[in-house]
Amino acid sequence: MNKIAINLKKVPLIMGILNVTPDSFYDGGRYTTIDRALSHVQQMVKDGADIIDVGGESTRPGSSEVTIQEEMDRVCPIVERIIHEFNIPISIDTQKSKVADEVLKLGASIVNDISGLRNDNHMPDIIAKHDAYCIIMHIRGTPQTMQMNTTYSDLLFEIKEFLMESIAIAKKSNIDDHKIIIDPGIGFGKSLEQNYNIIHNISFFKKMGYPVLIGLSRKSLIGKLYSTKEDRLPATIALNSIALYNGADIIRVHDVKEHKLIIESLKLLLKVGR
Repeated sequence: MNKIAINLKKVPLIMGILNVTPDSFYDGGRYTTIDRALSHVQQMVKDGADIIDVGGESTRPGSSEVTIQEEMDRVCPIVERIIHEFNIPISIDTQKSKVADEVLKLGASIVNDISGLRNDNHMPDIIAKHDAYCIIMHIRGTPQTMQMNTTYSDLLFEIKEFLMESIAIAKKSNIDDHKIIIDPGIGFGKSLEQNYNIIHNISFFKKMGYPVLIGLSRKSLIGKLYSTKEDRLPATIALNSIALYNGADIIRVHDVKEHKLIIESLKLLLKVGR
């Protein structure tokens, strides 16, 4: 099946989040039926999403793993319907090569692996076999353990070193260098201050020569400032605006419409600024 390419020359791009899980930190349980999930995808596409990222396993701090079969049962039916009904690239948010393989067979274009290709030794070969895009993220430990140790000697250098090692793994399996995207992993094994440091230093990662994805939407670095999940949108928009201004190529968000508007505003601001 032909996969839909991503136009990385027309950045920034918006990756809309579709969690088909019962326990994700913000929208767990909202889109666990196909009808609800499709309705949400339709709205995200209408609002300007460039990519839809489908996840069948929560990776919030302390979350529990699900079986391969359970994850496939959650994601495969909805991915098949999205690909049939919408002309938009699909990303599968998974650490499991068997899940990635099945979803890529259906026509997905991207694997978003939070483990940076470290959790499943077969993942790089599966991505290469399907000639898919690969999002390589930095994480320390696993979702179950990642917040237990957030001490770094040199935060930015250590993240870069991890990403470079994962890129080497990808290249060894013949993943196309032009299809690699890096993600410094906001919220994955970092303190509040470290997350802000990453956002401030996106240019450091841009120098690696790969598109940079930032995923901070409604996460705990924002939640610590507010009493309810619904209060997190203004701060999410503010931080994503800073991330985009600092060079982020892709932002992964729950709220597509609002972020489409800020991208248009930033484009105008930068044009006038010149």
